[in-house]
Amino acid sequence: MAILPIRIWGDPILTKRAAAVDRVTAEERRLIADMLETMEAADGAGLAAPQVGVGKRIFVFRRGEEMHALVNPKIIRREGEKIGEEGCLSIPGVQAKVARAARVIVSGRNEKGKPVEYECEDGEEQGRAATCVQHEIDHLDGIMYVEKARPGTLSWLIEAVDEDGDDFIALQKTTPQEIKTYYKARAFPPHIHVLDMLREQVEKGKNK
Repeated sequence: MAILPIRIWGDPILTKRAAAVDRVTAEERRLIADMLETMEAADGAGLAAPQVGVGKRIFVFRRGEEMHALVNPKIIRREGEKIGEEGCLSIPGVQAKVARAARVIVSGRNEKGKPVEYECEDGEEQGRAATCVQHEIDHLDGIMYVEKARPGTLSWLIEAVDEDGDDFIALQKTTPQEIKTYYKARAFPPHIHVLDMLREQVEKGKNK
């Protein structure tokens, strides 16, 4: 297994619809194993194949303490609605509020090529499973969550200190255009709260 480089917003593969997988082979199984390791290393809730540069309809995700892979996933039922905070490994240092179905049933094939179906909902038992499934399927359709963000909620995550000297994360409003400008310059705003491996992906080649 290997930790794969995560593609950052602005990479063309992130806005292309991924292709269906005809058959799950050893190649797909290796990819899934690498994606699971990469997701864990990045402390992510999910990861879609285009985010590691592969245009296939595959994603991995957390459902409580379990981790799963889905090939050619399809949401077959949506129930309710909730608005929650979302982030994305391909858009590091940023979050926004997005409306999603509160509960979904998703089907597809697992890493062995066997048909599977999962009931997913956000909560203490499953974490952000329902949100994650919808977010990752959007990735497979070339859709980034910022396109669905509630107006005025897109924010940088900024490390700050309060009057008592305690650390906290402040939200600094931003726009899609500003985010892309920073990433294109291989930079972040000062004091950004971001995982080192994702910072390295954005800043890669900055001093060349």
